[in-house]
Amino acid sequence: MTRLSGITPSGHVQLGNYLGAIRRWAANTTPDDLYFVSDLHAMTTAHNPARLRALTREQLAVLLAVGINPDLVFVQSDLIAEHAALTWILECVCTFGEARRMIQFKQKSSSGAESARLSLVTYPVLMAADILLYGAAEVPVGEDQAQHVELARALAKRFNGTYGEVFTVPRLALPDAAARIRDLADPARKMAKSATDAAGVVFVLDPPDLVRRKIGKAVRVAIGPAILKRDITALRITEAMKRLVKRAERWSGAV
Repeated sequence: MTRLSGITPSGHVQLGNYLGAIRRWAANTTPDDLYFVSDLHAMTTAHNPARLRALTREQLAVLLAVGINPDLVFVQSDLIAEHAALTWILECVCTFGEARRMIQFKQKSSSGAESARLSLVTYPVLMAADILLYGAAEVPVGEDQAQHVELARALAKRFNGTYGEVFTVPRLALPDAAARIRDLADPARKMAKSATDAAGVVFVLDPPDLVRRKIGKAVRVAIGPAILKRDITALRITEAMKRLVKRAERWSGAV
């Protein structure tokens, strides 16, 4: 069974990415699995090309640093011909209504749909192509990507119903824990690598002292009867960060 998942270089990898996805990928990887940096997805909004290239290399280094087999990791744009060709075919079976209903399109185009890039509407179809191209049976992602996997399932079923059994219909696999890590400064929102205010975001390559300061300033939130034990959490995270940073630095010179 092939499992496939990706991470978009829209910013530096943060703690939610690590706990909710990357760590799980490394721990549960099989020889049939594939993981990739989805740099084409990061082009759907305004971006700096040089920064995008740097973030792509950085994220590739992080995936290798956590222990994922290098043979199972790739950068999406390295296979742009295959991904783009299948995207077009799937666009021919996807409706405009399906693409427009995607939550992330609504969020990112809220300031003005007329000025939103067309790729922001169609990129869920590209994501479906990413999944279906490799015959993935299971897609381990966070809750925010569940709707996109459901679209991939719908398109696979529709295509198979019209043209014959071509695509594997993928299954969504949500993490048991850490599916949504909250911003330390504003628990009402989730921690995000593209956040404009990084005060509450712990990036995996942050220096350990900075991680301690961010966690030390975290807004205390009751979780049932328990309260976040900040000192213990900071110690555990920063020790893990030290090891990860060292491995990422070694890999960054090789990718």
